[in-house]
Amino acid sequence: MKRYITISAALLLSVSMPSFAQETEADTTAVATEVATTTTTIPDGDPDRLWEEANAAYGAGDYAKAADLYRAILDKDLHSAALYYNLANALFKKGELGRAILYYNRALRLAPSDEDIRHNLEYAERMTKDNIESVPEFFLNSWLRTLRGSLSCTAWTVLSLAMFAAMLALGSVYLLSQRIAARKAGFYGMLAALTLFVATSLFAWSERRAILDRDEAVVMGSAVSVKSSPDRSATDLFVLHEGTKVTVGATLDGWAEVRIADGNKGWIEIGRIERI
Repeated sequence: MKRYITISAALLLSVSMPSFAQETEADTTAVATEVATTTTTIPDGDPDRLWEEANAAYGAGDYAKAADLYRAILDKDLHSAALYYNLANALFKKGELGRAILYYNRALRLAPSDEDIRHNLEYAERMTKDNIESVPEFFLNSWLRTLRGSLSCTAWTVLSLAMFAAMLALGSVYLLSQRIAARKAGFYGMLAALTLFVATSLFAWSERRAILDRDEAVVMGSAVSVKSSPDRSATDLFVLHEGTKVTVGATLDGWAEVRIADGNKGWIEIGRIERI
């Protein structure tokens, strides 16, 4: 038990690999080519050792080994935003764009306010071949989603509990105070705390739902045809490329109905995508 506590703390508190959002495409390609033939021997046992060796391999430019070591930690059912982020960086350096975007998205779900993760994800997405125009969204929905994503599910939960405690305290002032001014302040303060409690609770619930509902996926194939029906002989509607994010709907016999950012829909083989 102590070992799992140690590695979890290490993953959450360690310093992650730096953002590479300022690097050029040429630099990234050159590095990925240099390490493409590297073979990795995974050490046994302690996740702490795997974490340290993975970070050392990344720092030394051996991105293939770093990626394998980060995956070995995931195989031990240990997860954190820092682990996903570092793995995504290593995969990006290797040239595995689709998987890098997948793990950046997983990291962002756990740490939605992390600017390094967001910047690297945006940089990686700019390198995908599909340039899809998003359907315009009502500004209030966009604003609320941005606000919700400014804090993690845990942070919103803690904030909602603080608002609940404040509501109880102000309610006590309203009920017990003998002064009219204090009673008024307690009453209106209680109403404000109640409003904030409801709002923060809803944000916490929606953030948790976003983490648990795996209805988004990333295309893994270099070029994947989207069909009009769940059949290989069906008409090709359009083609998606590695790294493009889709929303997954119904599934049927190894096929999934997907929707892209511009609202177009079609069917794709489940094996050609991976859920975030």
